[in-house]
Amino acid sequence: MHMLYNSPSFIVVQFDVQVDEPVPGELLKANPELQLHRGGFEIVDKFTRKEIFIEGALAKAFQDGVEALMETSPSEEDIDDFVEGYARMGHQPVVMH
Repeated sequence: MHMLYNSPSFIVVQFDVQVDEPVPGELLKANPELQLHRGGFEIVDKFTRKEIFIEGALAKAFQDGVEALMETSPSEEDIDDFVEGYARMGHQPVVMH
């Protein structure tokens, strides 16, 4: 777990999950980019107190967007605007244990 971003509006945490993969078949041996990689991002909207966990293709799109955004030396407002686009999908209330 890695805290990537923490602003007054949002928190973004990256999760890397270790997966013991079975011995790959011939297709995966020939195409290692097709192997399953686990992990994702948890985005918490502090104002609405909602969260979302994204993984797979959506997490990849989020990561690519963040990398492109970082190349432009964004302000906190720019980053919050980008994160908000994903945070709006969150419907899970934040629950403290």
